Amino acid sequence: MAVGKNKRLTKGGKKGAKKKVVDPFSKKDWYDVKAPAMFNISNIGKTLVTRTQGTKIASDGLKGRVFEVSLADLQNDEVAFRKFKLITEDVQDTDGYLLLYSFVLVLLKKPTIR
Repeated sequence: MAVGKNKRLTKGGKKGAKKKVVDPFSKKDWYDVKAPAMFNISNIGKTLVTRTQGTKIASDGLKGRVFEVSLADLQNDEVAFRKFKLITEDVQDTDGYLLLYSFVLVLLKKPTIR
């Protein structure tokens, strides 16, 4: 029996070693979601967006998101029962500004040439 080093153990450890686990929330930022000015409460909540990396921009990941919010939350009125779909229109710093989704649908259906 030859005496020497076992080359398999000294080169990089065990076969099939586990990969390093990365927390997905460490790559994300919190953005404030703001409602249109017609409502009493402007700040609706917060949402997670993946950070800017390379050519992928974080604000583009937030634009176009649809949030469903009840009128009771927007007007601070417990009796109101309607739900609105709000779509993100603009992003400034860490604030996302919303537009009424039904208004966007009207703009899309409206003929451009009359």
